[in-house]
Amino acid sequence: MAERVGEAALVDAVDFAKSALLENEPATSVGGHLGHVVEDGGVVTHFFESWQSGYPGWRWAVTLARVEGETQPTVVESQLVPGDGALLAPDWVPWSERLAEYQAQQAAEKAESEGDEDVDDSDDEDDEDDIDEDDLDDDLDEELDGIDIESDDAHEEDEG
Repeated sequence: MAERVGEAALVDAVDFAKSALLENEPATSVGGHLGHVVEDGGVVTHFFESWQSGYPGWRWAVTLARVEGETQPTVVESQLVPGDGALLAPDWVPWSERLAEYQAQQAAEKAESEGDEDVDDSDDEDDEDDIDEDDLDDDLDEELDGIDIESDDAHEEDEG
């Protein structure tokens, strides 16, 4: 029966819970009392509206307990917790799974784009063979930045 009396005192300790919350939070972020939950072991959690910017649907929770022989409740913890309809981050997915999903998506997109192409790839290979390697060598031999690299005259001008 003593435990029930302790729980009743914790349930009635709304002002105490709010004042404990206001020790760490600005009054502009804490609203009215929303209710309480009696938990196992004679612990009571009080909930308050949250006016915290960026946390729509969240609420403040202050958990109280009563130490045997003490008349005043003790604050176990205070925290911001999501309420119904609170904006939450998506569930965490390990990097290896995200990477596998990304790679599968990339492979599917590649297969789809290759299936959509009506152009015959064998024509591209023939075009590459049409390039004359002698023409490339001649172009490189002629000039580089306006200097004739094949001519001995370029070296003589530098020395002279």
